Amino acid sequence: MNAPTTDTSHTYRRATVIGGGVIGISWTGLFLAHGLDVTVNDPRPDVRDEVLAGLAEITPALAQIGLPTGDLAARLHFEADLATAVADADVVQENGPERLAVKQEIWQVVERAAPAHALLATSTSGIPASAIAQAMTQPERLVVGHPFNPPHLVPLVEIVPGEKTAPQTLRAARDFYAAMGKRPQILRKEIPGFVANRLQSALFRECVHLVAEGVVSEAELDEIVTDSIGLRWAVAGPFRTFHLGGGPGGLPHFVRHLGPAMEASWPALGTPAFDEPTVAVLTEQAADAFGAEPVGALAARRDRAQIALMRALGRTPDQAGDPAAGSTAAARA
Repeated sequence: MNAPTTDTSHTYRRATVIGGGVIGISWTGLFLAHGLDVTVNDPRPDVRDEVLAGLAEITPALAQIGLPTGDLAARLHFEADLATAVADADVVQENGPERLAVKQEIWQVVERAAPAHALLATSTSGIPASAIAQAMTQPERLVVGHPFNPPHLVPLVEIVPGEKTAPQTLRAARDFYAAMGKRPQILRKEIPGFVANRLQSALFRECVHLVAEGVVSEAELDEIVTDSIGLRWAVAGPFRTFHLGGGPGGLPHFVRHLGPAMEASWPALGTPAFDEPTVAVLTEQAADAFGAEPVGALAARRDRAQIALMRALGRTPDQAGDPAAGSTAAARA
């Protein structure tokens, strides 16, 4: 059994990405662009072709945010056997199915086979680390490193501890993701769904309600968001926004004077369900609004716009003042 010796000063040279799906491909491209040797573990026979095709798709976005992309796949390896794949890994980023039993089985193998110094992180979008680590003998080694899709582009990584995650594991995760050009946030406590997904789920619930009730169409609602709170929150989050909305008195003034009316509206917010009629409405409107353009083309256009916005806000790794920009050399050393 490998004793946990996670060292925040350790140089990360080799990463193992478990799962060659959309999230795994995105992490793989990011890690390769930062100079790591990457091994993809996925038992599917067609995973090599899928990963290489996915890397080709995201390479332009990696280049646009200032990362080197020449011969990106030169340090890419594939290994179907999980224990072999993690045997010499400095970091393991797991992106397996969102099923607790599957993740527990994966991590039982990983902790036995990975080096004692390896950073062990799961990309789970909602399963608590405490639940996954119940099957581990060293739960202090496991941490949630939850990206916002796509991981190679969107800066946020939520670092979420389990009940037994060691403080040094959190620090190691923070330093590693910062070295990858990300903007990691360590959550203060474990909560299902974490923070970003809970926020978008709450907003999306009301979006579904408004569309299902015929107040607006999907296309109209998207325009409302991107022309208002989407722009506003990209510059200042909800609390800073309402602090500014309170004028010289700041957030306390806002809460005193506008808070009661806002609170009174909360019970009237929708509680929709994905029943057949609602899904039918959403599906029909999605086809009308987005169906004429292939998903790949839509994603490429989204990425270009996302990069332009990030660049305007100084959020790309190649821009001066980015706290992660000076850390990439440690990963390449």
